[in-house]
Amino acid sequence: MTQRLEFIVPGDPAQRTGGYLYDAHIVAELRRLGWTVTVHGLPGRFPEADATARDALGRALGSLPGGRRVVIDGLALGALPEVALRHEHRLGLVALVHHPLGDERGLSTARRHCLLASERAALSSTRGVIVTSTHTACRIADFGVPPSRVRTVEPGVTPPPLARADGHPPRLLCVGTLTPRKGQDVLVHALARLRHMPWHCDCIGSTRRDPDFAKAVARLIADAGLAQRIVLHGECDDARLNAAYAGADLFVLPSYYEGYGMVVTEAIAAGLPVLTTTGGALAETLPAGAGIAVPPGDVDALTAALATLIHDRRRRLALRDAARQARDALRDWSLAGTEFAAALAGLEQEPPSP
Repeated sequence: MTQRLEFIVPGDPAQRTGGYLYDAHIVAELRRLGWTVTVHGLPGRFPEADATARDALGRALGSLPGGRRVVIDGLALGALPEVALRHEHRLGLVALVHHPLGDERGLSTARRHCLLASERAALSSTRGVIVTSTHTACRIADFGVPPSRVRTVEPGVTPPPLARADGHPPRLLCVGTLTPRKGQDVLVHALARLRHMPWHCDCIGSTRRDPDFAKAVARLIADAGLAQRIVLHGECDDARLNAAYAGADLFVLPSYYEGYGMVVTEAIAAGLPVLTTTGGALAETLPAGAGIAVPPGDVDALTAALATLIHDRRRRLALRDAARQARDALRDWSLAGTEFAAALAGLEQEPPSP
């Protein structure tokens, strides 16, 4: 019997952020396993849901026959609990949460509390929740979701070409959408203190999701006189991204918080040493010995770690060799897809919300 699934995401499903790429890989793997999966991209603004977004989610859910299994990305679900609650007894709703909306950086206290309350109500409408890390699974417990209704399916990885990672001066690579949570401003401040050292930094990631922050980062780079050394490339396709990994000597992710941190796993898959933070799940994502993790938002600590890895080639190569060893233990997307299918089957056995 063919398994059917409706998969609802906010906006264009082809967006190239970690969350959207996770969704796309899972959909592809479920289809490979024989599932019939229909992906619905919702118009409107998320997570600051506007009327267009509210109507789109309502139409998408209202058009489905009773009993249909539906996965809703948390970015679309969390801000619209009233829409989901109208369908909780008619459809088998499952939330896919990469990280809670209220944990995004740059929110006012009032807005954060509003989002946390909204997401709590939204999650109560679901049959269960799938998360992408054990860290997020623990975090979801704060939303009143029983552990029996939570499943963890970590991302897989498609290994890029193995990087040599032995260049001098070292080429630094940072991959992530330019948003306050990703901390690219912290990286610029740290590198500005190290202008006397030899390095070049490529930043890859969309500048359109938070254009004000992207412009602020660009101003920081220009004001520091580093426009020739820190380059914002914007969003890249797979070929350019793989080439960037292959040409890098050190991967840097200065995020304040990550629900998993897929790009760290991609960097390890490329055999790159990693400098990141302990924000959110990152402390668990980075394999032991393959990199250095500093406290999030700590410019002094990030500067010191960068100075060590730029100056000490032997240390950098030791971390590179550990990353290459860790590469062999990484999970692929086929395993993630199989686990996702099992998670859906397990949650199907859970009783609906009372």
